[in-house]
Amino acid sequence: MEIKTFEDLIDWARQLHAHLARSLGESVDGNRNERASALLSYLSQHESELERITAEFEKQADPKVMKTRLYDFYNHKPFDSYRKPDHYYAKLSFDEIAVEIFYFHDELMALYRSLLRKAELREVADLVEELLEMEENESMRLARQVRSMDDI
Repeated sequence: MEIKTFEDLIDWARQLHAHLARSLGESVDGNRNERASALLSYLSQHESELERITAEFEKQADPKVMKTRLYDFYNHKPFDSYRKPDHYYAKLSFDEIAVEIFYFHDELMALYRSLLRKAELREVADLVEELLEMEENESMRLARQVRSMDDI
């Protein structure tokens, strides 16, 4: 996907969450570890919810901001998680799955932070800040859930 505008960026982020939700969901039955399988199921649902929330940004953001050109996107390395096969997570342990998922969210937050630092328009900065805040809040919620599952 070619990312030229903030509209493209948000659509791309939504697609990343959708792809991850699908990959995690398709790995549930293939993972023989009960805890890991339960984590995959939870994470799949969580990523589906993030896909839905990200889609709301597409609907509610100022159309002028959405059409704003995005110049520095290609300075970022491509996200590794988008290239993983659908059943990739089926072979991983509980801890390995958690590491992969947090790495994905850290990558996305780093991208948003970078874009926020370079935002020249207040409206663009506000949008990126909202995206970053959503990812940060969801990552904290995810960390609490994973920790509580790990305690069981």
